[in-house]
Amino acid sequence: MTDVIETRNLTKYYGPRCVVNAVDLHVPQGCVYGLLGRNGAGKSTLIKMLLGLVRPNYGETRLFGEDTDRLRPEDRARIAYLAEGHPLYRWMKIRDVVRLTQSFYADFNKELLARILDHFELSPNARIRRLSNGQRAQVSLALAVAQEPELLILDDPTLGLDTVVRRDFLESLIQIIQRKGRTILFSSHILGDVERVADRIGVLEEGVLRVDCPTDHFKQSVKRIVLEFAGTPPEFPGCPGLVSRHQAANRLELVVVGYDGPQRQAIESLGPRAVEVLDLNLEDAFIEYTRGRRRWLPIFAEE
Repeated sequence: MTDVIETRNLTKYYGPRCVVNAVDLHVPQGCVYGLLGRNGAGKSTLIKMLLGLVRPNYGETRLFGEDTDRLRPEDRARIAYLAEGHPLYRWMKIRDVVRLTQSFYADFNKELLARILDHFELSPNARIRRLSNGQRAQVSLALAVAQEPELLILDDPTLGLDTVVRRDFLESLIQIIQRKGRTILFSSHILGDVERVADRIGVLEEGVLRVDCPTDHFKQSVKRIVLEFAGTPPEFPGCPGLVSRHQAANRLELVVVGYDGPQRQAIESLGPRAVEVLDLNLEDAFIEYTRGRRRWLPIFAEE
């Protein structure tokens, strides 16, 4: 399958600090890719380098098989970008912003935009500065979708939105995803949103891509093991893939990556009275993984 997004050894320093460190990323056509990471992990910088808004110190980025710095205008017209915070000219009315955006895109779909604005109950005569954060996000999404992009890149698009508006925004995003051939890369702090729409995820930690795999593969790889003993749990010597351990009364809780035979043998050697293996949702798996010994536990998988 053709890669719409590709980076090789992508690296960016701000002064002495390396904010993106030798990232090799591949996003195939039609993929919905969730880019995860804590604050300061390097997500926004990576996205800006993909778009040519920030220049890397090392490495390269390619979109649609072409070097980002050499993209032709007709190739850039295949890309739509929603920036964090949804910056729009606040003194304009919605219709003015539409007219400005439309002037850059020969295939701008005015009918589609009108349907989206109507769905969100937004009047073209409304002034941007009078809109709520959620309404500005909806205008930004409408403008991006009306460009009929083949690649849609969103930087934390639901940040600051309330639950109802965020759900409506997400439902609209799902409809976009269902349109044939669309590729979407988005970062988010709302792990439930990512779990709902992303079929593949990447996890950035300290600028390094620690995880790059299908969403379900990541969830299946990270397990919580609860051991119950008759008395105080014995000291656990460790096992391959151990992320964290926590003891409370007669229980020992372990979080491991890739639970298999050697780990099972190490656990059974302690003689627990009961062992429970728990699956985690994406949010719990992400939290446990990123606060554990992540440097030794990369998770990568092909499609």
